[in-house]
Amino acid sequence: MTDTTPTTLAQDATAVIANDPTWWRQAAVYQIYPRSFADANGDGIGDLRGITSRIPYLAELGVDAVWLSPFYPSALANGGYDVDDYRDVDPKLGTLADFDEMVRALHAAGIRLIVDIVPNHSSNRHVWFQEALAAPKGSAARERYIFRDGEGPDGTEPPSDWQAMFGGSAWEPVGDGQFYLHLFAPEQPDFNWANREVRDDFLTTLRFWADRGVDGFRVDVAHALAKDLTYPLRSHAELEELKLVTDGSHPLWDREELDEIYAEWRAVFDEYDPPRIAVAEAWVEPERRYRYALPTSLGQAFNFDLLRANFDAAEFLAIIDHNLESVAVTGSSNTWVFSNHDVVRHPTRYGLADDPGDDGEVGKRWLLHGGPAAELDAALGLRRARAATLLMLALPGSAYLYQGEELGLPEVAEIPDADRQDPTFFRSPGVEVGRDGCRVPLPWTTAGSSSGFGDDGAHLPQPGWWGEFSVEAETADPDSTLGMYRRALTLRHELQDAEGLLWHDHPAGSDVLWFARPGGWQSITNFGAEPVDLPEGEVLITSAPLVDGRLGSATTAWLR
Repeated sequence: MTDTTPTTLAQDATAVIANDPTWWRQAAVYQIYPRSFADANGDGIGDLRGITSRIPYLAELGVDAVWLSPFYPSALANGGYDVDDYRDVDPKLGTLADFDEMVRALHAAGIRLIVDIVPNHSSNRHVWFQEALAAPKGSAARERYIFRDGEGPDGTEPPSDWQAMFGGSAWEPVGDGQFYLHLFAPEQPDFNWANREVRDDFLTTLRFWADRGVDGFRVDVAHALAKDLTYPLRSHAELEELKLVTDGSHPLWDREELDEIYAEWRAVFDEYDPPRIAVAEAWVEPERRYRYALPTSLGQAFNFDLLRANFDAAEFLAIIDHNLESVAVTGSSNTWVFSNHDVVRHPTRYGLADDPGDDGEVGKRWLLHGGPAAELDAALGLRRARAATLLMLALPGSAYLYQGEELGLPEVAEIPDADRQDPTFFRSPGVEVGRDGCRVPLPWTTAGSSSGFGDDGAHLPQPGWWGEFSVEAETADPDSTLGMYRRALTLRHELQDAEGLLWHDHPAGSDVLWFARPGGWQSITNFGAEPVDLPEGEVLITSAPLVDGRLGSATTAWLR
C-alpha cells in the first residue's frame, strides 16, 4: 500500500523544492482568498481543486509561493477567520486529500505554500467553545476563553464598555451572568493565551500542517494574543488613549508576553528542515514591528506602510528608508504589500480624489471600502498602481501580491446590500460597506456565467464589465497589466542578487525615485506631472509607454 501518513506526504511534496532556508527573503508571494479564486465543482464557491487546476497559471505568472487565506471549516461569519476546526478543511472547499494533492502540485511547480493561522480567536462553533457554554462558571472549559462576570446591580451589564473592531460591544452575554470577550465579531470568541492547554493545542496545529508539507504560516492578528485583564478594566476611552504606546503596556495589543508565545512557535518551526517560516500580521507602531521579525520569534512581519501611503515620492522614500533600516536590526527581510483581502484594491485607492484628512492618509480610503464612484479616476488609479507595483517589485525583500491585482482589478463598489457578506457592513450600517468589494470572485474568461470562475455563478456578484479584466482578455494583450506582472516577475528572478539598495539623485528633483540594486540594475519612478529623462542604460520594462523616450508621469522603468 502507498504510505499516506502526513510525514510521508510532506517528504513527497517537498522533494522538488530546493532545501533553501532563505527562500522567503526575496520571494514573490501570491495571496489566494480560496472562496473567490476558482470554483471546480460549480457551486459558486471557490475550492481547493479549483486552486489546483490553476497552478499552471500561477507558475506562468512567476510567483514563488502562495499564501492561502483560511480554508478551515467555518460558518463564514467573518470570511473564514471564524475557525471551527484548525486541523481540517471546510467540506465546501474540499477534503484533506484535496489539500495534500494541492500541496504536491504546488511543490511540483516550484511554488511553496504559506497558510493562514488564526490564533487570537476561534469560531463560536468550535468544540471547545461549545464545551465552555455548557460548562459552569470557573470551569476548565471556560478558562480556555475569556469569560467574566457581568457588572451592574443584576449582573446584566458587560464587564467594560469596550467596542469590538466590527462595531458593538466586545462582550457577549451567555445567559448565566457571564460574558465572553470578542475583539472582532461575536462569532469569534477570544482565546485565553495565558492557558497552557491553548498554547499546546496550537503547537500541535502548527506541526499538523507542517507535517503535511506546508512551508510557512501567516499569523492573523499576531499582536493580540496576550492580554492583561486585571480588574478594574480600563474604559474604552482609556484604551483609545493608549493606542500609540510603544512600551508593551496596552492591555489588549502588542504585549511583551508575546515574545514567550512566539519563541515556542519558533522552536516548532526549527524542528523542520528547512525551518518553517512565518509572517506576522501585526498592526503596531513601526518601532515595535521588529519584535515579531526577530529570528527568535516569527521571523518576518508585514510592513503595511506603503499600503497606507499616498502616491507621493517623499512618502515612499521615507517609508522605504525606514523599513530598510528596521530589517537591518532584526536580520529579517521586508514584506512589501499594496493590496489584500482587507483593504480597497490599490488601483481604486490611487484613483480616488486626493483628500489627505487629518492623518495624511487618502481619507483613510485604504480601508474604508466603496468610495464614491464620482470621485474615481480609474485610468489614473491603474497607471499609478502599475508604477507603484513595479517600483515595489524592484525593492529588496519579499513582495506580497493579492489575487487579481495582476489583472489590475479595481474595487467593486456596486454590490447590493442583500448580497453583502462582510460583518463590518452589518455591524456598522451606514458607516462602512465592508470588504466584499475586494473579494469578488476572479474573472478568468471574457464571457460565461461567472467569467470563468465556475460553472454556476459566483458567491458575490460580479459586475457586467468584469470580463474586460479577465485572464483571457489580458493574455491576448501584451501591454496588459497581467503582461507587465509576468514580465516583471520573470525579470525579478533573473536580476535579484543580494538585498542591498543604493539611491541616486535625479536631475528632475524630489518627484523622482531612482535606485540601483546589486548586479547593476536600476529602478526609476516618476511621481511628478511632467516627463523626465532616463539615465543611460537598457530599458528592461516600463509600467507605461515612454513619452518620446522619456519617463512619463506616474511611470516606473527598470534599466540595466
